[in-house]
Amino acid sequence: MNARIRQRFACAAMFCLLVSLLTACGRHADQPAISERVQAGPLLIAVQAEGELHAIKSTSLVVPGQQFSNRQLAWTLPDGSPVKKGELVARFSADRSKQDLDDALIDLQRNALTRAGKQSDLDDSQGKLEVTLAETDTQLDIAHRYAHATILAVARDKILDSVQDEHFLTRKEQITQWRLQQSGTRGAAELAVIDAQHATYALKAKQKRDDLGALEVRASHDGVLVLQDDWSGVKPSVGGTMWGGQNFASIPDTSSMEVELQVPELQAQGIAAGDAVVLHPAGAPDQQVSATLSWVADAALPKSRESPVKYISMKAGVPAAAALRYGWTPGQHFVARVILLDAKSALSVPNLAIANGTSGPFVRLSEGGKVIERMVTLGVRGAARAQVLRGLQPGDEVLLNLGGGDGGP
Repeated sequence: MNARIRQRFACAAMFCLLVSLLTACGRHADQPAISERVQAGPLLIAVQAEGELHAIKSTSLVVPGQQFSNRQLAWTLPDGSPVKKGELVARFSADRSKQDLDDALIDLQRNALTRAGKQSDLDDSQGKLEVTLAETDTQLDIAHRYAHATILAVARDKILDSVQDEHFLTRKEQITQWRLQQSGTRGAAELAVIDAQHATYALKAKQKRDDLGALEVRASHDGVLVLQDDWSGVKPSVGGTMWGGQNFASIPDTSSMEVELQVPELQAQGIAAGDAVVLHPAGAPDQQVSATLSWVADAALPKSRESPVKYISMKAGVPAAAALRYGWTPGQHFVARVILLDAKSALSVPNLAIANGTSGPFVRLSEGGKVIERMVTLGVRGAARAQVLRGLQPGDEVLLNLGGGDGGP
């Protein structure tokens, strides 16, 4: 029984809610139309934008020394410090390079001792062969003398021995000469290998000396030191390990800077290169300057994966004199207004009054208690208002609440 009562109660409450909604809709439909009288006057249509200041040109600073040589950052100027050309901006230490240089010098000494020993062995071997060759030549001369002597002068067995000695000594002389030649060739090759090792050790020692002589980094031009984040988003710190050839900072050229702005895609309609821009650093409206858009992106892109909103990027150069006067540095956040229209006298209507028909945009007017539609030609259209070029006259009363029609900006 209780369940049936509760069900009836719920149905009655639902019926009352529906009646209330229908009554409210009826009252909304009966509300009087809101209108605005068209007047000619100054018209400023601008789009708000935000972005950061960047240098058009920037010089990268790399860790000095041979590629991938180990370094430790011993000292550096703070991030964002102004620097002058030739000023010291960072100093590194290279304990590993000192050890490598000592090892290379030891290798050079060992190489020199090895070469001296090899040269001594070669000289000794060649000296022995030359002595043997000289003795063989002497014995060969004696053998020649007796080998051709007459039998009356020398005994027959002596002549036969001399003939045999002549053949033996001739062969021995040829072998000794060949060994002497081979000894020189082989010795020269071994010395060449040792000399090549010496060149390698000498080059290594020179590289390590150069590494130890290149531990300071100086500014190549005036600017501001900007320390560069590594792959994990951490800036270089004193004591940190780095590698030769690694980018660790940059010096933007502050004499030529620009602001890269972003505008939501829906608000960027009509923006083009050449439009005027009024910008200033965030929180410093007294530093306002005028500039011109130099570039507008062709397509909109999201800022991050977390937000699907797409933005149009654009760039505007800032006056060098203003940047110097106010001390602007790359990375500062800027706010800006992109001026789409700045007319001294123009007609305009709120975007709420504009509807789009099959023949183009139109507005509804109130004339003599009647509502009529009139086609209009629009000019620059901003986020809230639009310029009207043709179709309206000063004094026309434009209706703003178009109800559920086919209107909308």
